Amino acid sequence: MTGVWTFQLIIYCRVLTTVKVSGVPGGVPGVVPGGVPGGVPGGVPRGVLDSPVVCISNINFQRKSVIGFVELTIFPTVVNLNRIKLNSKQCRIYRVRVNELEAPFLYNDPTLEVCHNESKQRNLNYFSSAYTAAVGAVDPDAGHGELVIKIPSEIWKQGDDMKVLKVYIEFSLDQPKGGLHFVVPDVEGSMAERGAHVFSFGFQNSTRFWFPCVDSYSELCTWKLEFTVDASMVAVSCGDLVETVYTHDMRKKAFHYVLTIPTAAPNISLAVGPFEIMVDPYMHEVTHFCLPQLLPLLKHSMSYLHEIFEFYEEILTCRYPYSCFKTVFVDEAYMQVSAYASMSIFSTNLLHSAMIIDQTPLTRRCLAQALAQQFFGCFISRMSWGDEWVLKGISGYIYGLYLKKTFGVNEYRHWIKEELDKIVDYELKMGGVLLHPTFSGGKEKDNPTPHLHFSIKHPHTLSWEYYKMFQCKAHLVMRLIENRISMEFMLQVFNKLLSLASTASSQKYQSQMWSQMLVSTHGFLKSISNVSGKDIGPLIKQDQSAVVKFFGSFAFNRKRNVLELEIRQDYTSPGTQKYVGPIKVTVQELDGSFNHMLQIEENSLKHDIPCHSKSRRNKKKKIPLMNGEEVDMDLSAMDADSPLLWIRIDPDMSILRKVEFEQADFMWQYQLRYERDVVAQEEAISALEKFPTPASRLALTDILEQDQCFYKVRMQACFCLSKIANAMVSTWQGPPAMKSLFTRMFCCKSCPNIVKTNNFINFQSYFLQKTMPVAMALLRDVQNLCPKDVLNFILDLIKYNDNRKNKFSDNYYRAELIRALTNSLTPAISISNEVRTVDNLNSDVRLILEEITRYLNMEKLLPSYRNTITVSCLRAIRELQKNGHIPSDASLFKSYAEYGHFVDVRVAALEALVDYTRVERSSAEMQWLLSMVQTDPSHYVRHKVLSMLCKNPPFTKASDSALCNEALVDQLWKLMNSGTSHDWRLRCDAVNLYYVMFGLTRPSCLPLPELGLVLNLKEKKAVLNPTIKPEMGAGALVDTPASIGIHGVGMSYSAVDEEPDPVSLGVCGVGQPPQGLKRKAETPLGSPPEPGQVLQQQDDDARTGRFKIRFNAMEDEDIDMDTVHDSQAFIHHHLNLLERPSTPGKEPPSVEQTMLSMPATPVPAFSKESASLSSKHGGEHGHHHHHHHHEHKKKKKKHKHKHKHKHKHESKDKEKDRDRDNSHAFSNSPASGRSLRSPSLSD
Repeated sequence: MTGVWTFQLIIYCRVLTTVKVSGVPGGVPGVVPGGVPGGVPGGVPRGVLDSPVVCISNINFQRKSVIGFVELTIFPTVVNLNRIKLNSKQCRIYRVRVNELEAPFLYNDPTLEVCHNESKQRNLNYFSSAYTAAVGAVDPDAGHGELVIKIPSEIWKQGDDMKVLKVYIEFSLDQPKGGLHFVVPDVEGSMAERGAHVFSFGFQNSTRFWFPCVDSYSELCTWKLEFTVDASMVAVSCGDLVETVYTHDMRKKAFHYVLTIPTAAPNISLAVGPFEIMVDPYMHEVTHFCLPQLLPLLKHSMSYLHEIFEFYEEILTCRYPYSCFKTVFVDEAYMQVSAYASMSIFSTNLLHSAMIIDQTPLTRRCLAQALAQQFFGCFISRMSWGDEWVLKGISGYIYGLYLKKTFGVNEYRHWIKEELDKIVDYELKMGGVLLHPTFSGGKEKDNPTPHLHFSIKHPHTLSWEYYKMFQCKAHLVMRLIENRISMEFMLQVFNKLLSLASTASSQKYQSQMWSQMLVSTHGFLKSISNVSGKDIGPLIKQDQSAVVKFFGSFAFNRKRNVLELEIRQDYTSPGTQKYVGPIKVTVQELDGSFNHMLQIEENSLKHDIPCHSKSRRNKKKKIPLMNGEEVDMDLSAMDADSPLLWIRIDPDMSILRKVEFEQADFMWQYQLRYERDVVAQEEAISALEKFPTPASRLALTDILEQDQCFYKVRMQACFCLSKIANAMVSTWQGPPAMKSLFTRMFCCKSCPNIVKTNNFINFQSYFLQKTMPVAMALLRDVQNLCPKDVLNFILDLIKYNDNRKNKFSDNYYRAELIRALTNSLTPAISISNEVRTVDNLNSDVRLILEEITRYLNMEKLLPSYRNTITVSCLRAIRELQKNGHIPSDASLFKSYAEYGHFVDVRVAALEALVDYTRVERSSAEMQWLLSMVQTDPSHYVRHKVLSMLCKNPPFTKASDSALCNEALVDQLWKLMNSGTSHDWRLRCDAVNLYYVMFGLTRPSCLPLPELGLVLNLKEKKAVLNPTIKPEMGAGALVDTPASIGIHGVGMSYSAVDEEPDPVSLGVCGVGQPPQGLKRKAETPLGSPPEPGQVLQQQDDDARTGRFKIRFNAMEDEDIDMDTVHDSQAFIHHHLNLLERPSTPGKEPPSVEQTMLSMPATPVPAFSKESASLSSKHGGEHGHHHHHHHHEHKKKKKKHKHKHKHKHKHESKDKEKDRDRDNSHAFSNSPASGRSLRSPSLSD
């Protein structure tokens, strides 16, 4: 064993949400209007969790395993507390003890397999509601968890009612699929020499993956952590490192961390590896960790971190909340930045040397984001998922202020415009993004997002794309609030939140005080109105739902000297809404720039705006601009009668909107040349694409030559110019667009076709030099080919590129030159039945192919930073294939996509493969991609494969394709149903892909089910569909994602949740006697059910379900309609009452035995693993419990116990047969608690 380590962790915390008491159903947060949990996060307080100790005694890099234990101290606030619920996923639990007594426990993770045995449905509506229910069933904020511990009753018999409970849990992790990621390079040497490391990762509430805890952002605790690792390794975790102690043999050392600030479990993290350590030279409390040999890069990349600290502390007028900060750079990171309490885990690909230009701003941005989240996200946590937007909004907003200070106002405004365009496009395509969803119970129609194919009630059901848009919208809304109340008040509100939290954090355990460290929407809005005196509730409600779409046009009335402005809205198309309120219009006239506030009413369209200046025919006078500058303009282009130069609607972007404004081309040209706001210039460039005239060409060329113009505007102008040149191709005079300009700026005076030696000291001209060739390559002549002189010009740039005297690397520049070559390609002219070979290639294309091949081979010898050139070459080869110059072939991309290449190269190769799959309709490549999603070691790459398939799908629900077949449906269904249970983000990606390819209803390529029975929970009746017509079947299935077997229809159900509960209990003939069990044995597996026969699941359900209910009934908490889980149990209970032979006078078996013999499954039982499972102990580990309790209550319940075992063995024989037929995906997983070989408990 290489790395052996222990860690111990002490938490002062309230488990208000995790403890259930006899007779009292676990409270769901009491929601007061506004969606804020009333009082404490778990409803009624049951117990106070104090000082858990987590000790991991062994980490093994060879086997990728972890062993440890957790010890929690609970002060019950209720008499005779009888069970505790904790979160734990994929940990194998060996034993649980409460106050030194063995305690029975139940491990049940319904998210492992969402729909059980559900072979016929396959529709996404059904899956979505089942998944939401499964996630809700283990949600710690609602008092649930995967691990239920029964407190032995002897503890309460000892008299002392309110004693302390010490809960001790032993657990291990074996090859974890989520939560902890082991990176073990396959090279020679010891683990430390190989750079093996492990780190925690995950998206929202993922700490349960690596130790049992209360995995909720609203449960705060103080922590002590202790790790024992190999002497050559370093363990980094949250809090202050108190001491490191070597073991006697000096082969291991223990790291002790203490985190005195109350922190939620999801913000705890860990990284262990042979890290090189650097203390920040400017701030000694900051420490940086990186993998071996990367220290020089680390030094450079972290050299300005102290500036970010100073900036945030200054604007928030508040010290950094923790006593230390640690940055850890790891390989194969899940996300580029993951923020945890007092530490952040970054991707090692963010590190760069002083020679790299392009990566520097990106890395600084990542650091700034991570630090902003330290304040809002780690230090200040949230009450509930509905309040997440406040944290994401504030951290995104202060990150924006940092951008403004460091990169300048232009960069900031450009970023805001980019983010606004992104959210507007997304909402117009997908419908609104809700920031603060208030989930009222009741009917389906209260579902706030009917337009989405996933639920937004929980972070684990959100699509990743949606979550990114959610973060984007959150910070934009914060900026709108700032527009409304001023930045000064905004920063006062943040300061107030932080100072209250830091006062609270220094208190010893006090339940009232610590809640100051949790932010809620209600509390946030209240503190805004306290500080500024303004109520911004309506603003939040308005920006909540969708975007506003404005269309503007105008006419100038010369008689009245008035501008008649017409603003129309489109609020009928999806994702749009009606806007009523103020809007700012800026009019630039001859005598200056004037702002007008217009009020948009319900139906007003026309607005009259008085003009301040008369049109002047001949007077020459300077024209004052917005920023006070006065400039000379050539006014010959403008309308002689009108004093208007240009008009802008909502220039400050103070509404989430899309504006389409019509004005004359000369007005756009003036706006481009003379408006000093980059957003206005970018809007003008986009508008000028529609006006291909010499005047537009001149305006764009002038901008390219202006050094003081923002470089991103000039880059955009390059592409606009090439579009205009292509539109004017027949009338274009002179050399190709931009060529003479490039020659003047970057080429030798004496020999204009040779480029000067590179000197990138001026970054603005560097970015322009990179962009111009790429834009020039898009030029086309009359034959629609790239002009010969342009192609030769680009080839010369490559040929004469000389970087010897440059202090910066030219790898990004060379990559862009290859991109330019790619852009110059046009489709091949194919002569019929000609075989494509290199010999008969077009001479130009041959030159391009030679350059690309040369560069690819050079890269193998001298790789560039981040392999940027390989990435460009792979894209170029795919373009050559698509344009028909070289044969289409996937093998090159497959070899570059293999594990072991740099991640950017793999993603580029995979992108080409995804495109190849779509164009060639290749099912082999589709299978190859899907197998990569299941087996690739890198979580990020798996995620990228699925998200690229979603963006560029091989087929969609609207198109027919040979790829769309039953096998693919089954494969994807398995992937999202059970194959991705360890990674929330991946599961949601799989759901997205399923939606893109098959839509919400049953995929069209599946055969129709022969019989279905649909129970409508809304109307409380069952409908029998003997032949499901396609359209009707689809409709019926959409309506109720539940197919429920009923024995006798006399019962009425009430819909508990707003979505019908996804209970799939098999279909049985209405009103017939339940003969299913007898006939089940003869029925071949998987045959469609005839009337009166039960779907294949019924026999497990009949048994396992029966015990499940009995276990519930025992505690007098038969029906707990507050939770999805128990409402399923309730329906289950009714179904089983009808067929269970009653044994009068016998009391049910003891809870302990029932819990031990319970399968480790959710209520609708696991399909292929029935009652023979031991309850989440590997068989061997479970034995001691079994005997312990047998002696305990044997005599009292003999008869009943025999009856139970008989059932078990019956079902076990069937189980064996069935396991032969289809071994189940999870039968071997740690979560099922048994390996295929371990004897089961009931043996």
